[in-house]
Amino acid sequence: MAQPITGVAASATPVSSVEDGELAAWLAGRAGVELLKLRDALGFADPKALKDAGDRQSHELLVAELARLRPNDAVLSEEGRDNPARLSADRVWIVDPLDGTREFGEDGRADWAVHVALWSGGDLVAGAVSLPAAGTVYSTAGPVPAALELGDPVRIAASRTRPPAFFAGLCEHLGAVAVPMGSAGAKIIAVVSGVADAYVHAGGQYEWDSAAPVAVARAAGLHTSRIDGSPLTYNRADPTLPDLVVCRPELAAPILGYLQAASTDS
Repeated sequence: MAQPITGVAASATPVSSVEDGELAAWLAGRAGVELLKLRDALGFADPKALKDAGDRQSHELLVAELARLRPNDAVLSEEGRDNPARLSADRVWIVDPLDGTREFGEDGRADWAVHVALWSGGDLVAGAVSLPAAGTVYSTAGPVPAALELGDPVRIAASRTRPPAFFAGLCEHLGAVAVPMGSAGAKIIAVVSGVADAYVHAGGQYEWDSAAPVAVARAAGLHTSRIDGSPLTYNRADPTLPDLVVCRPELAAPILGYLQAASTDS
């Protein structure tokens, strides 16, 4: 399972030759530190202004650093204008400068994140998720400790505001308990870190919502797929990627089996 890298803002600025996974971790950590500073500077009196500033500042930082350190790579960012040239590029960075914007704008909440992933050769090859308020970065470049035991009861992370329609039935079927959280990255990292055993989502997301945390989850040996069991694929013309399952491998069959049966019944 991917190990958190503490002390998220590496003091040394990386050079262009740094390994992609390490660069992803540095970028996510650096952006996260700047977001914490912004939170302190602006406070929470005007949540919309804080969220807008966070989205903009983090996006500009990530794009500028990628242009400096990986000038030949394409970038797909939630906050940037899409560039169709990425579809023919060999390397594409998929970033969410601030995942869980709602939670970022709420005092005391830590379930928001920064996502930085690299797609190359048809698949994700590196990724990092910074949880700035927790002071950690999870990266594909990190070590892999021993897997934790499955929770009893099984714990399933889901959106705190819009869980999928099938979620209550899935929990009842598995005898599971819900773990409501904000950011998609925070929920997937909860599975990576052992705070939850699965994360199931349907109802709307984009590639930047899941690319980096899915890369980290795969490096940790977790199951990742769409809710119909098909692969999660990235850098497509339409970046919509509305559903996913990230879970402990032993839960994949019962979760996907229930979802298939529920889909057939409906």
